[in-house]
Amino acid sequence: MRDMTPRQIVAELDQHIVGQDKAKRSVAIALRNRWRWQQLPDEIRREITPKNIIMIGPTGVGKTEITRRLATLIGSPFVKVEATRFTEVGYVGRDVESMIRELVDASINLVKVRRRGEVENEASKNVEERLLDLLVPHEPRPLPRDDEKESVSADEHAARHERTREKFRQMLNAGTLDERQVELSVPQRKAPVQMFSNMGLEQMDVDFQQLFERVMPRQSKNRKVTVVEARRLLMEQETELLLDKDAIHDEALRLAEQSGIVFLDEIDKICTSSEGGQSGTDVSRQGVQRDLLPIVEGATVNTRYGALKTDHILFIAAGAFHSSRPADLMPELQGRFPIRVELDELTKSDFLRILTEPSASVTRQYQQLLEVDGIHVSFTADGLAEIAEIAWRVNQSTQNIGARRLHTIMERLLEEISFQGPDSQGTQISIDRDFVAKQLEQISQDEDLSKFIL
Repeated sequence: MRDMTPRQIVAELDQHIVGQDKAKRSVAIALRNRWRWQQLPDEIRREITPKNIIMIGPTGVGKTEITRRLATLIGSPFVKVEATRFTEVGYVGRDVESMIRELVDASINLVKVRRRGEVENEASKNVEERLLDLLVPHEPRPLPRDDEKESVSADEHAARHERTREKFRQMLNAGTLDERQVELSVPQRKAPVQMFSNMGLEQMDVDFQQLFERVMPRQSKNRKVTVVEARRLLMEQETELLLDKDAIHDEALRLAEQSGIVFLDEIDKICTSSEGGQSGTDVSRQGVQRDLLPIVEGATVNTRYGALKTDHILFIAAGAFHSSRPADLMPELQGRFPIRVELDELTKSDFLRILTEPSASVTRQYQQLLEVDGIHVSFTADGLAEIAEIAWRVNQSTQNIGARRLHTIMERLLEEISFQGPDSQGTQISIDRDFVAKQLEQISQDEDLSKFIL
């Protein structure tokens, strides 16, 4: 985990997410506490558990983005799951332990990327030698011709082969052989064996694909590919051979245990009704909450790579809570999320900042996309203000979907430009207030129409 102060974490998040300072501060403190915990002696670390967070706010205000950016920032394994996909054990659906298995998979991918960088140089050397073997195969020493008294000696034949090999090595490194065809044996990728339903396979958590690969011989196929493609395929093979899978699995389990983050979205959808009486769905929701409780409290989950303890995994839950409250969760589950943060609805000024401030703002994204077709799009200040005004107004008059409204508006705004793009190369287009009003005025003012189009 990177050693970053809460102030530094918030500053990094500010580059991508507008507003929501309270939520940023809360997650930054939680991450700093995780780093502090890692510096403590083992006997004290066992007594300290992470303070889980629950985010409360409407859709599209940045709940998921804050957590996702946070995990990327510190290099921690991260998984986002929807609480609604879980059902009580015994019903159709997924069990809650599946999110921990997904976290382990994410952790293994992280560790693999790091380990690949460590063996990259050695793998590149091995790939170069294998490419030379394909380009300059070793041939047997030729027999003497009728007019020769004796054949070429073994040493001289080997020296000739080595000189030829070195010449090809120089051409290979210079790139002059990139388009040459070579024949390469490539292992065939088999489709997973479907013997059980998705639920059954996940519940049993057995890697049947690997099991059948051990029993059945692995087939390979000869392919003619260019040197560039052969280098890529051979790099994958050599890297896999150099990686220590057992060490990767052990490190990934430790990383998931000590730095893992689980984002549990739509937790409000498993709240029971605050009104009197219980329906069948309420009973099922309670069952999911009961199943979640031991995972959040701390339990041991068996995965195909080994057992993992969830005691120190950071859980961040989120929900809109339109028709329910956090108090509608089980008291025991509420107690496992001691930090509560309310995220604010987006205002007109927030929409304007979203269009201009983030390093990968939606306006910059569309500018880069259209630049591919040679169309130079610029946005004036009054044009951006008009877009923000329409986005806010449509959210207020129809379903409030937060910042996601900007994507629907931008698509509608630039629809004609995108369609005519390949035929309008080299043009310069300025998106000002009049242009926005002309494209969106009818839709934004007609509430019934905007429900279907925006």
